[in-house]
Amino acid sequence: MLSTKPHFFALLMSATLLSASALAITPSDKAKSLAQNNIIIDSHIDVPYRLEEKWVDVTEATEGGDFDYPRAKQGGLNAPFMSIYIPASLDNSSAATKLADKLIDYVEAIVGRAPNKFAVAHSTKDVEQQFKQGLISLPLGMENGSPIQGDLANLQHFYERGIRYITLAHSQANHISDSSYDLRRKWKGLSPFGKELVKEMNNLGIMIDISHVSDAAFYQAIEISQTPVIASHSSLRAFTPEFERNMDDEMIKALGENGGVIQINFGSTFVTKQANVWSYKRGKAQKEVGEKFGTDSEEFKNFRANYSKANPLPYADLDSVLDHIDHVVELIGIDHVGIGSDYDGVGDSLPTDLKDVSTYPNLIQGLLNRGYSESDIVKILSGNFMRVWKANEAYALEH
Repeated sequence: MLSTKPHFFALLMSATLLSASALAITPSDKAKSLAQNNIIIDSHIDVPYRLEEKWVDVTEATEGGDFDYPRAKQGGLNAPFMSIYIPASLDNSSAATKLADKLIDYVEAIVGRAPNKFAVAHSTKDVEQQFKQGLISLPLGMENGSPIQGDLANLQHFYERGIRYITLAHSQANHISDSSYDLRRKWKGLSPFGKELVKEMNNLGIMIDISHVSDAAFYQAIEISQTPVIASHSSLRAFTPEFERNMDDEMIKALGENGGVIQINFGSTFVTKQANVWSYKRGKAQKEVGEKFGTDSEEFKNFRANYSKANPLPYADLDSVLDHIDHVVELIGIDHVGIGSDYDGVGDSLPTDLKDVSTYPNLIQGLLNRGYSESDIVKILSGNFMRVWKANEAYALEH
């Protein structure tokens, strides 16, 4: 068991980190230029919920977290989707809707504090215009559709507030869809309301996000949707067998036929089998501690930190993330892959060389090193996602 050999694995981890540091990538002027002179869309950054847990002024440099204005400017990030994340514990309650509005208020407050730095973006035209003005666009995506509460009037409300994609479910089945994490499979895919919701999202121009949903829900969503869908922050099951939260090759091929795009999640547990197995073992052990001592116990509250100290996470690296991009390109072509880092959402599990929003030039350098052309890199940075977003906007105009 890993937990019986903490000193060995700590030494091994130290050697691994030293090696990674010694081989750390240095972005070229070309990589930096590509980052600064093109739109970069990262389709999933969890700043709003980070602010809900502890308010910090991300318009200035912050000590913690993965995102703030100086680091975003350094990395060239100019169109991060702010994730309006609603915990599954709030499903089927009015608190879900209230929290969604509160998190949107936080994003508007960021813009209010620094209108010379940020602007809310409701459309692809907003993103393009704000880029020309030197502003960082803040489009909005809702992670977990529970705030809709089975009422299409709420969908309209959140569209008006700026929501431009909805992740149909999160870690449990809700009133819309089954979750990849929930073994109960309440709906065997989408609920009757979920199927109706997909159609209405098409009509409004809200992108359907199939990250987090079950395989059956994915296939039903792309069958119903009249527009390309997105996976806002998912990676590939080819590298993490049996981890349903990621997409398998057949799903990726179906996504390609739909015209959609998969935005690669950077989290180590999403991109390598070793880290994914580590996460599974930690979760299993944490559950056992909760059952033994109770979830209010000090043992449970301190478990994750203690476990990670004794059994260091085997971090992924830049090459691990690039392998996922390569695999999508090999399967369905360059037009269907982008960036959905999950910054501020995956804790301390980010790969070496991709630790925060200042590091997109490292990713670009890695792509250059693997032979990607400048035009292909621009597609990965934003072109593919913008194509899908524009297709959804165009469909809504016609309906």
